[in-house]
Parts: sequence; C-alpha cells; structure tokens
Amino acid sequence: MMALWTSSELAEAVGGKASEIFEANGVAFDSREVGKGDLFFALKGEQSDGHLYLDKVYAAGGAGAIVSEATDGPHILVDDTTDALNALAKASRSRTGAKIIGVTGSVGKTGTKEALFAALERSSMGKAHRSLKSYNNHVGVPLSLSRMPADTEFGIFEMGMNHAGELSRLTQLVRPDVAIITAIAPAHIGHFSSVEEIADAKAEIFEGLTAVGTAVIPFDSPHYERLKSAALKHTQNILSFGFSEQADVRAVDIVPAPRGGSLVTASLGDQSLCFTISEPGRHWVSNALAVLAAVRAAGGDLASAGLALAELEGLAGRGKRHKLSLVSGGSALLIDESYNANPVSMKATLAQLASEAGKGKKITVLGAMGELGEAARAYHEALAEDIAASGASIIILVGDEMAHTAAKLDEALDHNAEIFHAASSSDALTEVAKQIGDGDILLIKGSNYLGLASVVSALVNGEY
Repeated sequence: MMALWTSSELAEAVGGKASEIFEANGVAFDSREVGKGDLFFALKGEQSDGHLYLDKVYAAGGAGAIVSEATDGPHILVDDTTDALNALAKASRSRTGAKIIGVTGSVGKTGTKEALFAALERSSMGKAHRSLKSYNNHVGVPLSLSRMPADTEFGIFEMGMNHAGELSRLTQLVRPDVAIITAIAPAHIGHFSSVEEIADAKAEIFEGLTAVGTAVIPFDSPHYERLKSAALKHTQNILSFGFSEQADVRAVDIVPAPRGGSLVTASLGDQSLCFTISEPGRHWVSNALAVLAAVRAAGGDLASAGLALAELEGLAGRGKRHKLSLVSGGSALLIDESYNANPVSMKATLAQLASEAGKGKKITVLGAMGELGEAARAYHEALAEDIAASGASIIILVGDEMAHTAAKLDEALDHNAEIFHAASSSDALTEVAKQIGDGDILLIKGSNYLGLASVVSALVNGEY
C-alpha cells in the first residue's frame, strides 16, 4: 500500500524542510483525531496553538507534523502552517487525475455530498473520496483535499459559506470539474441584504470550474436565471435538475416506496432511470436529481447511483431515524434533524412530518433558526402555518425567537395541540420525557447552536 504522503513530497509541496524521512497515511489538524501514521498540522488560531499538543500527537502514533516552530519529533518546518495546509491541498489537487465535484447550497449539500460519494464509491470500486462530516470551510476544505489519495477516481467536496467571497477562495482550491448548487434559501441572511445576494455568493463556486467543467443548478429555483447567468461566465456546460418539464434532469413520476422513501422515474433527456430513494420527502427527490446530473457529468455509472440511493442511510442530525425503546413501554420513532435549520429546510421537514403515519401522536421539538438578521421575527412567525399543517399535537419550541412562533400558533392551528416554550435543550428533553408514548413520532429540528443533538443523544441512549 502506497503512502498518502512521503516526507520528501510534503517538503516539496509546502516549501518546507524535513527533519527526517517519514511517511504519512492520514492528515489531521485536531490532535484528538490523530491516529497511528497520521500527519498533524500544528495550526495557530486566535485561541489555540497546535504546537502545544505535539507531545500528544507523537504519543498517539503520529508519523510527523507540519510546524512553524522546531520540535524533536519528525516534522516539516515551514514559515506558516495555515499557508502550508493550503499549499498541500493545491498539490493534492494537482497530482490527481480524478473527476472532482464541488457541492454547495443553502440546504441539502451534506446529504447530496454523501449520496454522491455512495454512488461513485460503488461504481469505482472504492476509488472515491469525499470531505468528512461538514468539513466545508477555510480549514476543512484544504484538509479534505490533503487527505485525497493520488489514485482517486472521483473526489467530492462540500463547500459552505456565510459571507460573500468565501466560496470564491474555496473553489479555487477545489477546482471542480462539476459544481453543484443544491438550492437557494435565506440561510445566513443576517449577513446579506437579500436572498439574491445569497444566490450570488453561492454562484461563486462556478469561478473555480475547470476548462470543460459543468455547472449543475436547480431549475425550479426562482433564482435559476441568475445562477445560470453566473455559470455562463465560466462554462457553457450547464445541467439543470428539478420537477419542471424544462429541466435537463427531471422527475417524471414519484410514488411512495413500499418501505418508505420514494420510487422515482427520472428523465435525463436521452435516457430514463427508475430508482428508489430510501430517504423520504420531496426535498430528497430534488437532491437525488442533482446527484444523477452530477454523476452523468462526471462520467459515473447511473445504475450504480440508483442502487446507492436506495441503500442510503439517514445522516445524524440530518434525517436519521431511530426506533426508541421507551421506559414506559413500547416504542416511538425519532426523526433527527437537529444539526441545523432555516426557513426552507424547516418547511420541507414539517411537510414530510405531515405525511408520516403512526398509531400515536406527533410531537415536535423545534429550535430557533439562527442568522436571519432583521427578518428573524417574520420568518419565525411564518413557521406557525407549517407547524400547524404538520399535524403535531405536542409542540415544544426552544429558543427566544420561537416566542414569535408561539404567538402565531394559536390562530394557525385547526386542531387541538399543546404548546410548550422551553428555555433550553435540557428543558425540552424534560418535556419530551413527559409526553412521549408508544407509537408516537417525534421530530427534533433546530439550529445547531441550541444543542438539540444532546436531546437526540439522551433519548437514543435512554438517558432521560
């Protein structure tokens, strides 16, 4: 098995000096994640300095480190470790012959990235690579690139932003052959003056496209023409996806699958594909269409993509489903959407809850949506209609902004429901423990800063 990086390759890539010969088979910047044979980047931040953890890194079996201060263990000495990380990312991108796919969007980018990886990993027999977790920022993207083996056939990289200009820098590192925008929504609108500005910021992903790259964009978005115009500045190859007859990759027919999810017939112009999506909801059909468009543009196998979509499991915090064994007896379904929330993803998730069937009641734990700026009150008030339409009879709202939702719920509800306003995630857990019963369906969703993932963890582990 070839090493991911040798010390001589590292020294050349980052413009540093190797203290000795060594090989690395992984890359990390968090000392807690370093394993045997890993390369560690001793990054310096405003509140941290990776050099303070070098002893721990070597004790864990780290093969070497990129440092800006001399150390006794195997290392590459550079002037700036952050610059070195970016340099190694560029070297990794330059040495590969892989088809590279970049994914961004206001919603759905992590799920789409994971679905793409599953599809391309299957068809390439293990030669696909992707960014792990939500490593999609100025540190996570270069780290993910640096971890890519030289013989990779497909690389999939998620890119995120909450300010203009951020994607522009990331896409120049990734240099995608295929660039996807999943959807445009008012996520992070507190940092922008309009949703149009968000669309423009997402469209920065096209700036890094390779010479014959392809832009994949949502046809049904009200910002489609804006995105298309931005893409045309960098490529003539555009694939649209969606539910409209005018979309290049479109859903012709959608019916509920026998075991959940959806059975979809999709048209790709000159061919069609019938496949199952294991994940339920119209938003997942949209994600799947984006996946098919990207697989086709990258030269992947569409049949393998269809099989992968049928086997895809829900992601923690993004739709993963848990069967809870209750202390009181019986069981309940927990839908974990605790990682994040914005007006569009809230609407989609609540619409899916409305279609869920069970013998018990529907319970929602909904956290406030962050980074909405001056429009926060209006967006939280508008959420009341979606909650009412979901059929939830126990509604637990978490966070200060949810007071606006609570105020509107009474007039929006057309059925009997109990509404609770919890000050914290721990208070929400206490209320859930009182309310949940056999056959119930529980949805937990909110912005990550509220810590609703701790509620999910406690329920799944029976710690309540």
